[in-house]
Amino acid sequence: MKTDELKAWGLTDEQSEKVMAQYGKDVSKLQKENEKLTTDRDKEKERADTAEETLKKFDGVDVETMQAELAAWQQKAKDIEKDYADKLAQRDFEDALKEEIGGYKFTSEAAKEAIMARIRGAGLKVSDGKILGLSDLIAQMKEKDASAFVDEKQEQLEAGRAKPFTGPLKGAAQPTTSEKFKAMSLDERMKLKASDPAAYERMRKGE
Repeated sequence: MKTDELKAWGLTDEQSEKVMAQYGKDVSKLQKENEKLTTDRDKEKERADTAEETLKKFDGVDVETMQAELAAWQQKAKDIEKDYADKLAQRDFEDALKEEIGGYKFTSEAAKEAIMARIRGAGLKVSDGKILGLSDLIAQMKEKDASAFVDEKQEQLEAGRAKPFTGPLKGAAQPTTSEKFKAMSLDERMKLKASDPAAYERMRKGE
């Protein structure tokens, strides 16, 4: 469209200029829309070509086998993650057990290890560095297997009954450390060993 054509149709110069200006805007808009459509078309064609190339790579591939292998690897990754989490939980449990078991006295090291093994097998959980339900479990163990634990109340009672040492009598022969050790009952020896291992060894050796 040209200005002369508009004038030939009877439009004035001013009207012709306005029409041409609007015509220019409409043409520019249409050109931009056309460019966008062309770009979109090219992108879709590129995607289609890429998809076709990708599919060609799978020619002759057993998709079911590939999916099975992928599932196996995914399961393996989950197993590794679970194993790592279990090891962390086990480490935290052992740290908490060593800390808390120190608050109890046992008649022997073997008794202590046996009780710790039973605690490990009880399925208790750790929270904030503490084993949940441990005190209740140990209370139950004391009822069923009291011989594994030192009776602290009895120990205190016996200590209170002990006569104070008033010093040796003049001219009286005093028993040696070895004789004192031999005079102790087996139960007294075990309690001494549990409460003061160093003193137990000294007396046993007669030092």
